[in-house]
Amino acid sequence: MSKERKRVRKPGLGGIHLTSTFSMSLVLFLVGLVFLLLFVASDMSTFVKENINLSVILDDAITKPEELRIENYLKSSPYAKSTDYISKEAALKDHINSMGENPQEFLGYNPLKASIEVKLHAAYANNDSVKVVESKLKGFECVERIVYQKDMVGLVNDNVKKLSFVLLGLAAVLLFVSIALINNTIRLSLYSNRFLINTMKLVGATPWFIRKPYIISSMINGLAASLVSTILLIGVIFFVQYEFGIPDVLLQSSNLISVSIIVVLLGLLLTASSSYFSVGRYLRMNSDDLHFF
Repeated sequence: MSKERKRVRKPGLGGIHLTSTFSMSLVLFLVGLVFLLLFVASDMSTFVKENINLSVILDDAITKPEELRIENYLKSSPYAKSTDYISKEAALKDHINSMGENPQEFLGYNPLKASIEVKLHAAYANNDSVKVVESKLKGFECVERIVYQKDMVGLVNDNVKKLSFVLLGLAAVLLFVSIALINNTIRLSLYSNRFLINTMKLVGATPWFIRKPYIISSMINGLAASLVSTILLIGVIFFVQYEFGIPDVLLQSSNLISVSIIVVLLGLLLTASSSYFSVGRYLRMNSDDLHFF
């Protein structure tokens, strides 16, 4: 019995080949890449939404205390991320810089209005929430009108939903493929040990005693595949940032850490469960069936 124990200390290490580890790492890499794209899409959605301007156009007769009251209200509100007051003179200067003409020269007065440019938090950057914000701001007498890119807000939200559904569907497909591939890989690696498993069962070894070393061996293999896939993901991120100059706000290190944890947990969980059920399959087989399997 002691010899049998020694033989199963490191089972499967000779059967789990480098190609198996590499194939599992490629699948985990693709799964991790899709999850990373999901995080990036979420950050990109937040970035775009929080850079849509809501312009609060002020009446010319507004007083300074009234301006401050509206600004303080916006700063203390839950929906405003930032506010920027633009005076009539600053608006005229920006118009001249962008359009190359001065309307004050032929009109005799400055037709532009003072405004407060508001950037909303992403949670409020949708048409329904903007309408509520608009109705509240119109309660101030000196607010002439509210201007925002209604079509842009709707377009951003629609595209984000579509992209999220596509990425979630792709993640589900790749997750299914990874489960199937890892399960088949482990089953093939344990195939050569089916007689050893049956022998241990016949001499009275408990199912957990037989399963344990195979599960540990498979988890080590899964951890190695996860680390390889994580290194590939890091390489892809650095390549994309270097080649395309994507800002750090869209490729945050926290996202990479989260994806790495997901990939490692998937690698460990899938290999452990596949090994558990694969060994159980051979444990349920009769000795005669092993010769024809």
